[in-house]
Amino acid sequence: MSLESLIEEIRSRAEAQVRATVDAAKAEADRIAAERDREIRAIEERSRQAADAEAARDRAQRIAAAKLKARKLLYEARERRLEEALRETRTLLAEFAETPEYTNVLRRMVATATEELGKPIRIQGRAEDAGRLAKVAGKSFDPTPIPALGGILAESADSSRRLNLTFDELLRLREDAVRGLLA
Repeated sequence: MSLESLIEEIRSRAEAQVRATVDAAKAEADRIAAERDREIRAIEERSRQAADAEAARDRAQRIAAAKLKARKLLYEARERRLEEALRETRTLLAEFAETPEYTNVLRRMVATATEELGKPIRIQGRAEDAGRLAKVAGKSFDPTPIPALGGILAESADSSRRLNLTFDELLRLREDAVRGLLA
């Protein structure tokens, strides 16, 4: 083999090695680029999913807050309506206390108080009812007025027991039932 053919052989092997090295480097660069692109897509996907999840959470919180506010407004409106109805009920009771039928109610209240507390008892009522109560309760009537829409306050002679039959107390005791009826 001549020197020229040896040099040509070395050159061709070197070129083959350079091509192989360049091809390997290019393949490695392509693999790295492909891996980089896969990672970028994965990061973008995770970011998109995280953003979607955050948006969904935010949307759910806003919807829940809106529903809560709506329930609160509904409750407040219902309470205002019920309070207005209770005020109207009190007005109607005050108006009823000015009618002739009210005397019969007072008579039944005195009878109930006498039955519950026994005799003697002390009966109190509104200042406006003094004349009616004096007739209905007789000697049991105590002219000391009480602040009430109507009705009576009865007490045993020894003050150990009391029966509050005022419209105010009867309405208060039955307020939940009245609220249910008015709702």
